[in-house]
Amino acid sequence: MEEENTRSKFKRVCVFCGSNSGHRKVFSDAALDLGNELVKRKIDLVYGGGNVGLMGLISQTVYEGGCHVLGIIPKALMPLEISGETVGEVRTVSDMHERKAAMEQEADAFIALPGGYGTMEELLEMITWSQLGIHKKTIGLLNVDGYYNNLLALFDNGVEEGFIKPGARHIIISTSTAKELLEKMEQYTPSHEHVAPLESWQMEQLGDYPEQLNAQ
Repeated sequence: MEEENTRSKFKRVCVFCGSNSGHRKVFSDAALDLGNELVKRKIDLVYGGGNVGLMGLISQTVYEGGCHVLGIIPKALMPLEISGETVGEVRTVSDMHERKAAMEQEADAFIALPGGYGTMEELLEMITWSQLGIHKKTIGLLNVDGYYNNLLALFDNGVEEGFIKPGARHIIISTSTAKELLEKMEQYTPSHEHVAPLESWQMEQLGDYPEQLNAQ
């Protein structure tokens, strides 16, 4: 019974996070905590493919916990984000566009840990795709020690100033602990209006995006 209670409706969660660990131990602790919570719920990991920084911590934790780990990384970043042996399955792609498209296709939900520009860009793209109706997957933000307070305040300001619809503000779920975040994500039901219906988007073409541009 206990094993059944810990199983999640998510089979694979994509985690966006930094290739650095940050200056404070609280960020590393959060990555380890999230990894352990995924293992507890038998959730496999999709992530950016590196084995350094927070990426390395969470991937190693999930892998050692017996869950599958899929890392998706552009060839150009392999020398920078992979040091020594790789963790789990690693899939190389040609560029960042293909990486994000593959992550979206492989995952049932998304979580962002603290990170830099790349982490925030990936998070914002998944939020945008949800708003547009490209996917209907749950998006969580692990706001460790208030790291993302200013970003969340920016979203609130966007609502106040009329650039973000109130319903779309609720696309993202934010909490300060991994356990609470996953619990809220399990219970989440999308309520915002999509810009276009899911059926009108052809996701399989996103992976060919660069080739389409080059062909024009």
